[in-house]
Amino acid sequence: MTQALPEQAQVVVIGGGVVGCSVAYHLAHAGFTDTVLLEREQLTCGTTWHAAGLVGQLRGSQNMTKLAKYTAELYSSLEAETGQATGFNQCGSISIATTEGRYEELLRMASMAKVFDLEVNVLHRNEVAERYPLLNVSDVVGAITIPSDGQTNPVDVTQALAKGARQQGAKIIEHCKVTRILCQAGRATGVATDDGVINAEFVVLCGGMWTRDLAASVGVTVPLHACEHFYVVTEPIADLPKLPVLRDYDAYTYYKEDAGKLLLGCFEPESKPWGMDGIPDKFCFDQLPDDFEHFQPILEMAMHRLPALADVGMQTFFCGPESFTPDVRYHLGETPEIDRLFVAAGMNSIGIQSAGGVGKILAEWIVDGAPSMDIWEVDIRRNQTHQRNRTYLKDRVTESLGLLYGMHWPFRQFESCRGIRRSPFYPELKARGACHGQAWGWERPNWYAPEPSLANYEYSYQRANWFEYSAAEHHGVRENVGFFDLSSFGKFLVAGRDACAVLNRVCANDIDVSTGRVIYTQWLNERGGIEADLTVTRLSETEFLILTSGETEVRDFSWLKRLMPNDANVVLTNITSAYAVLSIMGPNSRALLQQLTKDDLSNDAFPFATSREIELGYALVRATRITYVGELGYELYIPTEFAAGVLETILSAGEAFNLVPAGYHALNSLRIEKAYRHWGHDIGVEDTPLEAGLEFAVKLDKAADFIGREALLKQRDEGISRSLMQFTLEDPLPLLYHNEPIWHGETIVGYVCSGMYGHTLGGAVGLGYVKIEQGQDLQSLGQLDYDIEVAGVRHSAIASSTPQYDPRDQRIRS
Repeated sequence: MTQALPEQAQVVVIGGGVVGCSVAYHLAHAGFTDTVLLEREQLTCGTTWHAAGLVGQLRGSQNMTKLAKYTAELYSSLEAETGQATGFNQCGSISIATTEGRYEELLRMASMAKVFDLEVNVLHRNEVAERYPLLNVSDVVGAITIPSDGQTNPVDVTQALAKGARQQGAKIIEHCKVTRILCQAGRATGVATDDGVINAEFVVLCGGMWTRDLAASVGVTVPLHACEHFYVVTEPIADLPKLPVLRDYDAYTYYKEDAGKLLLGCFEPESKPWGMDGIPDKFCFDQLPDDFEHFQPILEMAMHRLPALADVGMQTFFCGPESFTPDVRYHLGETPEIDRLFVAAGMNSIGIQSAGGVGKILAEWIVDGAPSMDIWEVDIRRNQTHQRNRTYLKDRVTESLGLLYGMHWPFRQFESCRGIRRSPFYPELKARGACHGQAWGWERPNWYAPEPSLANYEYSYQRANWFEYSAAEHHGVRENVGFFDLSSFGKFLVAGRDACAVLNRVCANDIDVSTGRVIYTQWLNERGGIEADLTVTRLSETEFLILTSGETEVRDFSWLKRLMPNDANVVLTNITSAYAVLSIMGPNSRALLQQLTKDDLSNDAFPFATSREIELGYALVRATRITYVGELGYELYIPTEFAAGVLETILSAGEAFNLVPAGYHALNSLRIEKAYRHWGHDIGVEDTPLEAGLEFAVKLDKAADFIGREALLKQRDEGISRSLMQFTLEDPLPLLYHNEPIWHGETIVGYVCSGMYGHTLGGAVGLGYVKIEQGQDLQSLGQLDYDIEVAGVRHSAIASSTPQYDPRDQRIRS
């Protein structure tokens, strides 16, 4: 240890790589000067020291791009602030495509960048050759270039961050291994080290590939696993010009010029996991054994792309570990299991280009109690507990590393680690031709093929092989009756004499209703942003059932648990596994179910938003009359052991009704025609119910106060500056997915949050926020002329502030 260990600190940061140093830097600059960073050996000695140092900015969403842009801006100013050189060079980047599919992906990225205010230019083949003279462009279809991208020296930039942290009062202690995270009453209280204990108000785990095991030792899930990562550095190349960073995604390779040499790295489709028996404690600036046989196919493709490599010697062949995550997104935020324990880890080999933004947002989270932007896609709370299983992680990262440079097809499915969570309906649905996708470990039918042997994806940005099959499912639900397996829903039971009071404080809608009522509501933060979007069903005076997305099961459970007063008489239980969910939807859904139960399902006896237990077949099930597709329908919550039998009963009776099995692609196309919102795409923590058109689900005048009420009252009085609208392309051919720019005249006024083809409306449909000028109302907003840009081409769109399908809800209440 290089200096005395303090007994107390505001924050202890574990790990001295670029991410840990960035967190310490930003905390110190935010006023948390009593921050201590502990590094088991030396700064950068784990994986940072051997990083390639690329600084790219265009990410898959607006906020991730903002964070990456901030990183580039920070690196450009660090040397002036600290006096420590960083080697930051804004040399630009070029990404090439050698297939039409990849070129469309790049064109869509270029369109998306306009929304993010990032300059991205499209290049033709001859322009690529001009900017990168060494390149063989004979098979290049096209490319994009980002002038403000660059590269930096990873060790130098980390040292600059560390120096900047020290200058603000933070302590950085090397050769001090953290052996245990200290916790009391569900809260982090400090760390134990080889040299003693530090008590702390917050603990931040930035331990890189060591993070999974240290987190698991206190019951926290941080899914990541180390993989071998390869690159070579050439001998000096005579007269090598200064070159931009080059990415050849179709050959899995990247190149950067460095002091007259070229560094060639790769993200191969099938990776080599490492460290299955744990990461050695003394691993410090170490390399892994060479595996030239594994790297050789990459090198052969590289010599095709840069023929000069055939005549240049290799100065360095490097193999070192990097940590990768199951979904190739890093982990950030406060853990759901332990309060005041934060994580920033699992960088998936983009730690250098992510570190600045990660440090900034995590410091905000600690200092202010919440991040300043929606970072759900990297939120630690997205993970499921099974994902810390080491066998699962080894098998998954074998695939996920390569996805960094793989094709990002719409609806692309993981091939590894399948069949983890299956509903009781799985065997029957698979036999009926279900093509299952995987979400949060669940196998969920995405679409149905006419026979099981055809239930395989053929990916495309255009109409894929499942498009017409899903269209038939869509029409079957709209015109007749279909069923969906929705068993992946998160299900919580809230019980106790204070349950109603606790929930009414959290819910924006009024849930103090009669037994058997279903309430659609949001949970808000103090800013009025939407933290959750779900339904609450009153089962009795003291019991409530919460239904939420499987995606947000961990997040929502944690949110509610943290808001429950310690002295409240209320118990929160996750009952997701106890019930399967079968959704019966369509104008003939009542007629079908009424044949199977003696309970009265008529509109008078069982109106919309009613939930009660009914007899169905030989079972008792909870039937809830609600919909996410815009039709008359019922969700059936069936005890797991009865689920298969209930399905058989429904399928047998359904033959007379031509009952259609339907998947999640149809569910998405149906919901988007009805303009139903999806949390994580259309609504999130930066969006308020007033902006999202959900004011009907908020009871500002209810007797109970609720979180976010004051913010909504203020916004109501001042007016909103943007509103969620529905758009349908007039041309029936283009497809929308998300992040497509919305134009009014020559101005980008918003972007598509989510999109899908609307088979009833006859074109691609998208939901997106648009700016509201002073004096505009929603009706006039929908009468303006709009275009939506798809892969560089603008298409006229019909806009509406109300659903273009059944705007008066006549079908769902029939």
